[in-house]
Amino acid sequence: MPPFEHAVAATRGARDYQEDSAAFRPEGGEPVSLSSDGPMYDAAGFAVLADGMGGHTGGALASRTVCEEFLAAVGDHTGSPVDRLIAALKAANGALAAKISANPLLAGMGSTLVGTAFGPNGIEWVSVGDSPLFLFRRGEIALLNEDHSLAPELDRMVAEGKLTELEARRDPRRHMLRSAVTGEDIDLLDVSQRPLELEAGDYVVLASDGIATLDQNEIARVIRGYAGDGAAAVAKALIRAVESMREPYQDNATVLVVRVVG
Repeated sequence: MPPFEHAVAATRGARDYQEDSAAFRPEGGEPVSLSSDGPMYDAAGFAVLADGMGGHTGGALASRTVCEEFLAAVGDHTGSPVDRLIAALKAANGALAAKISANPLLAGMGSTLVGTAFGPNGIEWVSVGDSPLFLFRRGEIALLNEDHSLAPELDRMVAEGKLTELEARRDPRRHMLRSAVTGEDIDLLDVSQRPLELEAGDYVVLASDGIATLDQNEIARVIRGYAGDGAAAVAKALIRAVESMREPYQDNATVLVVRVVG
């Protein structure tokens, strides 16, 4: 069996539109827009998740454009996985710039992006924005990429005693982005420095920031409970957990889950 099993699940939350997009491109194959119908298996490939900004039209278009252009470009380029990831990010950013230039009404649209390469050496990634990339291993969870929102700064203020944890969590600035894919220069970029080796049984989760309704301990608890059932079961369980919180202002939440089979 190919070593990487992948699946996706999503909810619109309290919104009446969906601004998230996610897709997977097998190495040497065509991009696949994932659905929640069931898992797929590949020996290697590239996964991408984007959380759009700009409302029903702009946000959805931005995230879809970013995913499509990223995966098209990653297949067209050669070189190391991380070189291909960076080239694909530049292509996605350029595609947004072109759409905004052609239709000024789209000015202000943008997207986060987390793109990953899975292969025999493990995982490498590039990310812009606040869409988290998690690694779950042997019951524990870790955030792999940087958060380019104001949340880390607010959490630092909590540690310094300047804010309470509740104040920081409810602060309206928490999800303001310091960097995003907008067609202009990208202010902050997170790139893996070397491949991270993966083990059989590991789970890698690409998510939009709607997953933040669950804290990391709860995310780990859910994955732990369904890890034996595979990527599709874990993806669906995470989204059910988000929905069960009944957050009145719940953002779109999407997870693209990759399980290391062997």
